Amino acid sequence: MKEFRVSFLITALCVGIAGWWGTQHSMGLWTALWLVTVLAVLEVSLSFDNAVVNASVLKDMSEFWRQAFLTIGILVAVFGMRLVFPIVIVSFSGGIGAVETMQMALNKPDQYSQVLTDAYPVISAFGGMFLLLVFLNFLFDINKETHWLGAFEERLTKLAKFSEISVFIALCAIFSTRWWVPEAEQSRVFVAGVMGVLLYLAVDAVGALFENEEEGDAAVKTIQRSGFASFLYLEVLDASFSFDGVIGAFAITKDVVIIMLGLAIGAMFVRSMTVYLVHRGTLSEYIYLEHGAHYAIGALAAIMLLGTRVHVPEVVTGLIGVAFIGAAVWSSLLHRKNHPEHYTT
Repeated sequence: MKEFRVSFLITALCVGIAGWWGTQHSMGLWTALWLVTVLAVLEVSLSFDNAVVNASVLKDMSEFWRQAFLTIGILVAVFGMRLVFPIVIVSFSGGIGAVETMQMALNKPDQYSQVLTDAYPVISAFGGMFLLLVFLNFLFDINKETHWLGAFEERLTKLAKFSEISVFIALCAIFSTRWWVPEAEQSRVFVAGVMGVLLYLAVDAVGALFENEEEGDAAVKTIQRSGFASFLYLEVLDASFSFDGVIGAFAITKDVVIIMLGLAIGAMFVRSMTVYLVHRGTLSEYIYLEHGAHYAIGALAAIMLLGTRVHVPEVVTGLIGVAFIGAAVWSSLLHRKNHPEHYTT
């Protein structure tokens, strides 16, 4: 379990800081430790499918970019998305400076949480559309040879003859919000959703620029890009996953320090799980695991879009993801039992 060594070290550090922070504030030591544990578990449960998809990209990356993802990437994930990004959102939404926002986060956590929650429909639309395109491009990938749902998925890949079908469906989804999102939020949600689509297309364009011309177009699949393009894709994907976890964390506690520490532990273990899956060749052993992860991503995208109108409890989001992953593992084990000739020992 060498892949988890750093995660355990970071966990010990974060738990120590959380304990100290709790003793310095009214929540106390044990409450702080309990909250950090709950937040870490929440982050892992919401992001296990993220780890699977990350692994499917990471296995095709060079060692240099793998290390970049595990070092620079984790700094971006922990401090950028779990600390800086919420501050930027609150600062922008409230029209106040960054320093004032940080003071609000520390001294007026209820007000800070409310401003961030009010911005959730916009955040959901943006992240939800990006994740929806991740799911759709996997679903309609004409190069995909393994089909979890058999004939159903095979028929869907035939629709890939219309090369922009994923973008078409995504735009239809964001246009539909004009009929069911509250009128006061319609314009913001629509613009945010379109920006999510544009971001996905921009990342995809970077992938095309870095395409290996010797290997041809077949080498560039939905989530298989090289070097910088793959790194960029993974960071944006992680950011989209983090939106829901950051907002959901405020339902557990309003203390931003405890939130950052708990989510940091979770983010580290998600990274470790990604490396573990790559090193152990788990995606080859469980052939439908990647499918389950993408269906979980599709479910999360739908939940985030619904989040522009109603709140879906984080426990529901986590259980749906676990259900898809569990079903994929079970199907993979059945396939291994029924087709042992496909596996090497």
